Amino acid sequence: MDLVIMTGMSGAGKSQAVNALEDMGYYCVDNVPPSLLIKFAELPRQSKGKISKIALVVDVRSRGMFSDYLTCLDDLRRSNYYFKTLFLDCDPSVLMTRYKETRRRHPLLSETILSVGDAVAAEQDMMAAAKDIADYIIDTSMLSAAQLKVRVRELFEDASSNNMVVTAMSFGFKFGVPSDSDLVFDVRCLPNPYYVQELREHTGDEKDVKEYVLGFEPAQQLAARLEDLLDFLIPLYIQEGKSQLVVSFGCTGGKHRSVVFAEHMARHLSDKGVPVNVSHRDIKRPI
Repeated sequence: MDLVIMTGMSGAGKSQAVNALEDMGYYCVDNVPPSLLIKFAELPRQSKGKISKIALVVDVRSRGMFSDYLTCLDDLRRSNYYFKTLFLDCDPSVLMTRYKETRRRHPLLSETILSVGDAVAAEQDMMAAAKDIADYIIDTSMLSAAQLKVRVRELFEDASSNNMVVTAMSFGFKFGVPSDSDLVFDVRCLPNPYYVQELREHTGDEKDVKEYVLGFEPAQQLAARLEDLLDFLIPLYIQEGKSQLVVSFGCTGGKHRSVVFAEHMARHLSDKGVPVNVSHRDIKRPI
């Protein structure tokens, strides 16, 4: 059985993530009280093989019952159920903008919590421990719905594997550092193709830009040193039991140098047999 338990901030995109899991054949149940997790985990046995993949969403809509979330996860482990937890996070300012645009009511609004800002802050406090123990964290602040679905598919297409999944991500510092990054490398020290007229409108996943960036000796040395560093670190993360490692490469706009290095490191890790995905967060943003 593949069991995914999803939680996270309200408005962070759990509905889109559920849609992605459903498309992958997961039986999905939304707004599950924590105390019922173990009951839903028994479904595959009761269905006699008709259900083998389950995704359950648990969040603050269960109100006071959410405080039992960590205890109920411990109960699952003691009952020898194997599962992975996914936490969807999002910047508070982005969440408040989303609520204003959709005009939806935040589930924590009440007679004592009167504003969306206060509700988001309260939810962050309630969710802190759940985020700390999550196997996978996706920050959706800068992701479109389509990009989120791709990230979910990349993580859970082979959920039965015990291998750590590495994501090589490119981003632009002008748009902020991805909050779900585990390692961040700044490649703004390298010559910028943006200032080469014939390369400006192209991106780092194209041959000419790649050859330009990696054509400089400092870039080649940096790539070699990063390869050695990741080759050293990844076995340590695996030994520690980490399920997901997000390695982010940043340049100014997230279209040239960072893309080249994310692609380069992904190929290097793949050649080493490491499960790796590539994500270019800002590659489609206007220059």
